[in-house]
Amino acid sequence: MAQGRPADELGPNGSRKFVVPAGQPVRPDVVPSFPTRVAAAHIQREELIRQERIKLSEKWPGWLETAEEITFDSSSRAAAVLKGHSANGWINWKTEDGRPLGDFMPGVWPGPNRPWLVRGSNVSGLDLVQRMWLPEGRVTLAASRLRQGVEQGISKDQLRVLVQEDYESTATYSQKQQLTEELHAFLSRMKPGDTVCTISAGRLYVGEITGGAEQTESEDGRSNLHRPAEWQSDGYPYEDLPEELQQKLSIQHDVVDLTSVQAHIEGLGLTDQELAAEAEAMKRDPSVEIPALAVRRELELPEPTDGLAAELLVHDVGWLHEVRDLLWDERQLVLYGPPGTGKTYLALKLAEFLGGGPEQVKLVQFHPSYAYEDFFEGFRPQEDAETREVAFRLTAGPLRELADLASREGNRHIPHFLIIDEINRANLAKVFGELYFLLEYRNKSVRLTYSGDDFALPPNLFVIGTMNTADRSIALVDAAMRRRFAFVELSPRTEPTRGLLRRWLEREGRDSEPVDLLDALNSRIDEPDFRIGPSYLMKKGVYREGGLERTWRTKILPLLEEHHYGEGVDVEKRYGLAALRESLG
Repeated sequence: MAQGRPADELGPNGSRKFVVPAGQPVRPDVVPSFPTRVAAAHIQREELIRQERIKLSEKWPGWLETAEEITFDSSSRAAAVLKGHSANGWINWKTEDGRPLGDFMPGVWPGPNRPWLVRGSNVSGLDLVQRMWLPEGRVTLAASRLRQGVEQGISKDQLRVLVQEDYESTATYSQKQQLTEELHAFLSRMKPGDTVCTISAGRLYVGEITGGAEQTESEDGRSNLHRPAEWQSDGYPYEDLPEELQQKLSIQHDVVDLTSVQAHIEGLGLTDQELAAEAEAMKRDPSVEIPALAVRRELELPEPTDGLAAELLVHDVGWLHEVRDLLWDERQLVLYGPPGTGKTYLALKLAEFLGGGPEQVKLVQFHPSYAYEDFFEGFRPQEDAETREVAFRLTAGPLRELADLASREGNRHIPHFLIIDEINRANLAKVFGELYFLLEYRNKSVRLTYSGDDFALPPNLFVIGTMNTADRSIALVDAAMRRRFAFVELSPRTEPTRGLLRRWLEREGRDSEPVDLLDALNSRIDEPDFRIGPSYLMKKGVYREGGLERTWRTKILPLLEEHHYGEGVDVEKRYGLAALRESLG
């Protein structure tokens, strides 16, 4: 195990230098990504070997060793050169009793290392990433009005007072709240060894914080808070990033905690084989799943089978394949048609099959008074279990609950389905609110109305709506909804609905008279949206003594009475069983 110590002097970008004595072991090989992921460390290692300051070891056969005392610009650079892979010096260098170097640095936030997004590509119209951050090895945050003398490790309460005083007349209350959060993250929560990300010229750049925060005067006050950072040499095209990472990067703040997508960041630019090789080289426990590989488990919608088609009495499994493909491409789909065409039943059964079980499926029914607060989140009266006092508390609705379940670690590759029955009966713009945007732009996030959280729809959340065209014509659906959903018709005129009742009767071993009667009935209804679906006649009660007549009288004829209300049509004479049987001869 190699030994080293922090130096008193600082490196060129402000990080504390680190000294490794002569005679310390150096790994003989490097991981495949070392030249690109830690380019500066790779170049320095190669140069040290060429200069024979690192040479073959006599003490450790097959290894290298330092031939003399070497001073590195940071503890992480020293650890990376010796180990041959990306390393966090604040964690990797430890005392004999196992305490990491970071424990001895003042003002450092405790806890595991985190990745952060810090924006620098549009500060007062300048791209500081290309101009300063990458070439100079630093990351900065504008705080032009914050007084001098603010130190690393300041508490949020102390910082809130300073921001309130220093920005009193130049920022709104909400702006000061957000500024306090961002400054506190940069000054106190961010620490050496953390990953830092930024976006510039359509690429994501990734680096490592290598030192503490400092406050300096700079040109026009654009960047008077800074930290040293060691950046990877190349950026990653934004459009190629995983969708979950794009969602977090779309949050419109200057500093964003990216811990929830840390595994995605760790795997950038590496193949599965390279990740496995690096894990082995870093002596990671082989029984523990590599996070960067775990998040790559692909989301899949299983292909419908002949067995599912037989269960659902669908005429052709190819039709189910098309519905599955529409869901995969659009993630939102509406089944529409007249009453009784089996829309809700089909949606539930299909979702349970594609999601792997009913526990991945949640059903809600819209109605005219349904609101955003019912659907997503809102304040509702709740009784405290201890004090028995009633107070308004922020409560999650079915979409928020399902989204939270779908986005849990371990669930992200499993499809989850929200079934919205009678989706056209509510005011969709009112119910969805800002979430309407997310249905179309799944790689974005929005700030929520009530909680103020930044929220994105998980990639593995699918929505299936059902729409009764007799209740409100599909022609009334606005263009915004048409853009966000694929529409699949279930009509007595076409398969799979047209032959559904006949297939069911054959499976049940019953006479075909009901299907003949239903066909005769629908032939007398001029408007397709008001034709009657077969599910009314696919119930056991219909086939008890007098059941068909009772169903016709109490279920089907009332629908037609409503359809012809005020037209003076004798519904019984036109659509009654006696009239239909007579027409069939």
